[in-house]
Amino acid sequence: MPLRNFFQKYNKLVLFDTETTGLQYSRDEIIEFAAVVVELVDGKPTITKQYDELVTLAPGSFIPPMIQKLTGISNEDVQERGIPKAQVCRDMAEMFRGNTLLIAYNAHFDLSFLYYMLLRDGDPTILKGKDKLDLLTVYKDRRSYPHKLTNAIDAYGLAGQVVNSHRAVDDVVATVAVMEAMAGERDDLLQYINLFGYHPTYGLEGKPIGSITYKPQPYDSPIPLYMK
Repeated sequence: MPLRNFFQKYNKLVLFDTETTGLQYSRDEIIEFAAVVVELVDGKPTITKQYDELVTLAPGSFIPPMIQKLTGISNEDVQERGIPKAQVCRDMAEMFRGNTLLIAYNAHFDLSFLYYMLLRDGDPTILKGKDKLDLLTVYKDRRSYPHKLTNAIDAYGLAGQVVNSHRAVDDVVATVAVMEAMAGERDDLLQYINLFGYHPTYGLEGKPIGSITYKPQPYDSPIPLYMK
């Protein structure tokens, strides 16, 4: 099973997803954080932990109506069921501990939001020294535009099994399924570690992550990004 190759280098995989109040990393806030921990159990990659929490907002902050409609998460939801950001940061630190590979679909977006939350309410150094894999970058090398998570779900025949609902808990489970399908399709995921693509016309959104190599990745390129 190609997914086992990860465990020749890492003890643990943590796949994660966020829902946020907007797109500005330094201004907007995480309203939901979900993660799945995958470890080798009896020689088989196995989900050993699932985490999903709504996150309380800073005083005076609110979820814009458009985001409420997209995610189904209301201001009342995070007020009544959300946990403090500091607690999420502590939980995250525990999950990320050790020889861990961090994985997300459109990882630059989620990692940027995690960094700013950790900067305010936790310890951003928990991200330092951790290898990172962006499955969106992989998918752009595998399939033609469009490249949303829902497109990857359809392309790998996963519709009906998982869903891209714009809820972090659903989307991270979908990300696990997409990763497994990608690993079965072509055994080159390790080549994408710490390599993120961006469209050459639009450039990189936000600040670069220091440990990541960024390369322009046009649509429908015949050459894998790691070979450029």
